[in-house]
Amino acid sequence: MKHFHLRYGCNPHQAPSRIYSKQQELPIHILNGNPGYINLLDALNAWQLVKELRELFQIPSAASFKHVSPAGAAIGIPLSKELQQAYFVENLELTPLAAAYARARGADRMSSFGDWIALSDKVDIVTAKLIASEVSDGVIAPEFEPEALELLCKKRKGQYTIIQIDAHYVPDELECKDVFGITFEQKRNMYNINGSLLANLVTENKNIPDDARKDLLLALAVTKYTQSNSVVLAKEGQAIGIGAGQQSRIHCTRLAANKADIWYLRQHPKVFHLRFKDGLSRSEKDNVIDQYLNNSLSPNEERYLLASLMEKPEKISSDEKKDWLSRLTEVSLSSDAYFPFRDNIDRAERTGVTYLVQPGGSVRDDDVIRACNEYGMSMAFSGIRLFHH
Repeated sequence: MKHFHLRYGCNPHQAPSRIYSKQQELPIHILNGNPGYINLLDALNAWQLVKELRELFQIPSAASFKHVSPAGAAIGIPLSKELQQAYFVENLELTPLAAAYARARGADRMSSFGDWIALSDKVDIVTAKLIASEVSDGVIAPEFEPEALELLCKKRKGQYTIIQIDAHYVPDELECKDVFGITFEQKRNMYNINGSLLANLVTENKNIPDDARKDLLLALAVTKYTQSNSVVLAKEGQAIGIGAGQQSRIHCTRLAANKADIWYLRQHPKVFHLRFKDGLSRSEKDNVIDQYLNNSLSPNEERYLLASLMEKPEKISSDEKKDWLSRLTEVSLSSDAYFPFRDNIDRAERTGVTYLVQPGGSVRDDDVIRACNEYGMSMAFSGIRLFHH
């Protein structure tokens, strides 16, 4: 197959629409459903990320994509009991691939609603069961176990989109795209994420433990496939906060850090003690938890919250939140370009960031390094920008 007709382009009025290959067969097969233009943009970008993570760590990986940026990405390491409960996978025996997907989906469950899933390895039945229980548009992977494929084909009344991709496919080095009738051409971003990017430590503290190095490399890889400007926070083999597509670097940092704060607050004991009414879906529970963590609800929002719970919950006070968040430490951060001001460091510190990697090259590098030294952080200058547009 060298071309595939789509329902429409970015918007329903943008028709006709198709994908095609000028020189060779398309590396994908549509096993079920009918993908759209944005679905395929998400699928192909997400696949590149999980493929790179798989090669980098030699562990199954997963990504949750929305609008050509990851909402979450992770490698398949075991989950703590707290994460199992926060991700709705308690009491399940997870394969490494299923663990990677649970982590990728669980990082920012609100943003992952209706996502596109990418998986690095053959999809097993355990992973398929997790996917079947979540709201998503489709999945891309190199292979599917027959039982897993059969289950996924039943999702969304049989319309769930399933794409198989050739794991060995390598595109041409040059890539093109048309904008307003003008063709742009460039070499693909083939830069290899590796440990050498962490060699130039510019802070007084030059200690980066092995686990933190892994998180920094994961964050770098996620940054590579995230819409610029972007900042990624990572911990324990997964992204926990992604600030993407912002015009200001500090807004990226605030967004990523705020998401990481929510990720950690979802593991607060009072959240685990919420008693939901019967019949609530996982997505509805996510909305309830999000509102529960918001201390400034409107009367209507408060009524919705109470209507979804069996009893009025005990709120988490501001002081309790501050105390809980103070326990979040050893967080790693990657920025796709340099930090122009130290305000990014000040905000990152409040969310437990201890290790950072950024390209460097700002006229205020000394100010940023000084801020890191004040907090005892370790920061590396990678010397490489990772813009994605």
